[in-house]
Amino acid sequence: MPTSDRLPFMGRGCGTNISMKVHFYLRYATKFGESFSLCFPNGQRHPLEYLSDDYCFISLDIAPALFPNGLAYSYEFHTADGLIKPETDPHRRLDFADLKAELLEVHDFFNPMGSLGNVFTTQPFRSLERRPTEQKPKKSPSTHTFKVKAPLLKDDEALCLLGHGKALRNWDTTAPILLKSIGAWWETCLDLSQEEFPLSYKYGVWNTRTNKFLGFEEGGNRPIYAGQISTLNPQLSTLFHDNFARLPLPNWKGAGVAIPVFSLRSKKSWGVGEFTDLPLLVDWAKSVGLKLIQLLPINDTTATHTWVDSYPYSAISAFALHPIYLNMEQLAGTKHAAVLKPYLKKQKAMNALEAVDYEAVLQTKWDIIRQLYDLQKADWIKDADYQAYYESNKHWLAPYAVFCWLRDANGTADFSHWSKYSKFKQADIDKLLTPLHPANPVHPVKKNIANSVNTSDQIGLHLFVQWHLHLQLKSAADYAHANGLSMKGDIPIGIYRYSCDAWVAPDLYDMNAQAGAPPDDFAEKGQNWGFPTYNWAKMKADGFAWWRQRFEQMSLYFDAFRIDHILGFFRIWSIPMDAIEGILGQFVPAIPVTEEEFRKAGIGFDHDRLCRPYITDKVLQEVFSTEAAQVAAQFLVVRPDGRYDLKPEFDTQQKVKAWMKTQPPNDFLGLVRDGLYSLISNVILLSAPHGGAGGGGFAFRFGIEKTSSFKHLPEGVKAALKALYLDYFYRRQDDFWQREAMEKLPALKAATQMLICGEDLGMVPGCVPDVMQELGILSLEIQRMPKATGATFFHPKDAPYLSVVTPSTHDMSTLRGWWEEDRALTQRFYNEILQRSGEAPYFCEAWVNKILLEQHFHSPAMWAIFQLQDLLGMDETLRRKNPHDERINVPSNPKHYWRYRAHIALEDLMETEGFNQAIRKMVGESGRG
Repeated sequence: MPTSDRLPFMGRGCGTNISMKVHFYLRYATKFGESFSLCFPNGQRHPLEYLSDDYCFISLDIAPALFPNGLAYSYEFHTADGLIKPETDPHRRLDFADLKAELLEVHDFFNPMGSLGNVFTTQPFRSLERRPTEQKPKKSPSTHTFKVKAPLLKDDEALCLLGHGKALRNWDTTAPILLKSIGAWWETCLDLSQEEFPLSYKYGVWNTRTNKFLGFEEGGNRPIYAGQISTLNPQLSTLFHDNFARLPLPNWKGAGVAIPVFSLRSKKSWGVGEFTDLPLLVDWAKSVGLKLIQLLPINDTTATHTWVDSYPYSAISAFALHPIYLNMEQLAGTKHAAVLKPYLKKQKAMNALEAVDYEAVLQTKWDIIRQLYDLQKADWIKDADYQAYYESNKHWLAPYAVFCWLRDANGTADFSHWSKYSKFKQADIDKLLTPLHPANPVHPVKKNIANSVNTSDQIGLHLFVQWHLHLQLKSAADYAHANGLSMKGDIPIGIYRYSCDAWVAPDLYDMNAQAGAPPDDFAEKGQNWGFPTYNWAKMKADGFAWWRQRFEQMSLYFDAFRIDHILGFFRIWSIPMDAIEGILGQFVPAIPVTEEEFRKAGIGFDHDRLCRPYITDKVLQEVFSTEAAQVAAQFLVVRPDGRYDLKPEFDTQQKVKAWMKTQPPNDFLGLVRDGLYSLISNVILLSAPHGGAGGGGFAFRFGIEKTSSFKHLPEGVKAALKALYLDYFYRRQDDFWQREAMEKLPALKAATQMLICGEDLGMVPGCVPDVMQELGILSLEIQRMPKATGATFFHPKDAPYLSVVTPSTHDMSTLRGWWEEDRALTQRFYNEILQRSGEAPYFCEAWVNKILLEQHFHSPAMWAIFQLQDLLGMDETLRRKNPHDERINVPSNPKHYWRYRAHIALEDLMETEGFNQAIRKMVGESGRG
């Protein structure tokens, strides 16, 4: 870390580079081993010196002329054990304009990420606070500048300042100094040159409508001491960045609706929801008092051009938007509306379907898009707004457009099978895109794109589509913001194995592993998402540039986002490439168990017995019953000890799957496949080459107590193994995983002003709540998925403030569907949570559904967000007849078709006054209005 007290672009000199001395004082009580660094946008960090128990300090020479727009800066906190904790973007900036002093003293507070006030400075709350930013006043002679944050003051409230001395109004509450709202700060400049120091001051609140003083901030007075140079010397200026005024933070609560874009239904869409449907959703949400719209990922997933691509968490680009959401009328405009006429009958038929016909919609839209591109391309390429968009986004947009062309030209997204360009080279991309560069006066595109084999046309088509998707989504987001609503997106934890991201930078990912999730109540064999895992060391080396770019692009449209599977930032469930089921995965990184630990436990270490599939005649009988002998003969080899090994051609799940594809389908093969998968996973230990503490060692297979390998062990061995198993999964990793998360999440959170909500469900390490609280990341709380050990249900009244409560998510059944899944569980819920006596209704009646919604509305959680299906469930006349038709995804089915559509058009939803009034009432009575 640099120790120089001078930046290379700052220093003493002559002319425009004359420097000034800047003293930075950071108020923070450090402990032994802790320290701070001052950070500048160019990446330089300068360590601060210990000044006293309350202050750290550094002095720098800065040339103001080099920073006509000011100089942004922040601090990093270094823990005693080496972790770096940056601030949430503090919006600090040194403004040198009109500053005549030779010495500037800056007094700062460190702004830790977990401070509650930071939540209210994130993007969702900017749409709630309608106060316009005032112009900076012309500077009159002043010695001290005061800046402080006070989020979510009422429209008729302003921050004021009072203190000792004439310039500070001698605490006169009838005539305080009013601060101006400048960006994220309230600020004022004062001339204290005639005052006697020390002074003290406090912030307060003034009602601008009644001209009344409403009260001071909490806590003691804030001190002002004389600077190092006498205050009579005009060459000293002092700046106070006072962080947050110590005002009671509002117990603000909001409510929102969650629905995938593809599930929206309007009378004008083309069989699938579109970005242009979002303003209708905004109108409805605003009319009932909701403050937020939450969407699933909206990135392009087109890998095969089939319904398999409907899975929204398997994007071919972490940046590109999905063409299926493009509205044809807006794309055509009035000038080219005639292009749509031959398709209007098909549009009507597709839009009348109960569910999305993914392939028909996409094929129809692409037929139209190609024609409109041919008609508009000459004007589009010259559009100055498009050119600016291209320049800002070309880091992902250019490779994506080429990737799409190569995917279609080669008939696969698997770039390892491409005849050319299978290895990404920037020079190749630049050459292919040269004819399409806006600066090129003549770009050789053919007239008819439908029949064109011209490379420029095929690549330009995808640039054209992304531009118009951007326009339509940005327009929808701007409309939401203008109406006081926030937009919440979703960031998948993984990337598609054959995506543009993997093609461009494969070294950012571990392509030799598959990400997934361990077994749970929803998927007893675990989940295998097929995504590569991340190479976090490589990502950290460039300052998480890919993530920063991702956040920057997402913030164009969204104010908040849900981190899908935030547990993946602590550790990921990594599955070997030769496995199909998630059951054969292990957490990476992790501290492995060693042979020595087994010996110390008194059970020795038998590699063959613990690490190889345990197959005996009894096991075969349990798995295959009457087919056991046939399976043994065809797939197994008898060992000398009477056990069996799998034949080499069947010893992995992938080999079994490949062999199955060569056989004609029959019932026996279906039984064999699942049975062989079970035999292959009938192990207790897995090799752990990625062990987090030096590598090597072993990982326990998850759920060993359910395996016949474990059940057939002696009781004493089972007890010792179970103790090691529990230690491995639930104790030894906690500190290690906490450190892993703190190596990644703080830097990522510091890179965005969007509000971050973490999907912290599943097998949650004990360290997760502490990390999320320290970083100010909202948790997800679901009634049927309690986090407390031994609990069956969670009550929304017990939710922490920094959380999102929801009755259900896209990965589970709706309230009505869940009510019918387990009669005994429903009865218990009815008696314990609803506190109703007697027999529970067999179906989730509308009145029951409404009570469950009210529980969530009245929760202390900051946000209550509801799937539209759950809201409709409280109205007998509106809700779907069969609740199981409302489910969006079944996680245990890796080939699930994501095609749910709302059964009511948004235009009709606006007219359902009884239903809308019921929601408005719940919003108002719960204080979420």
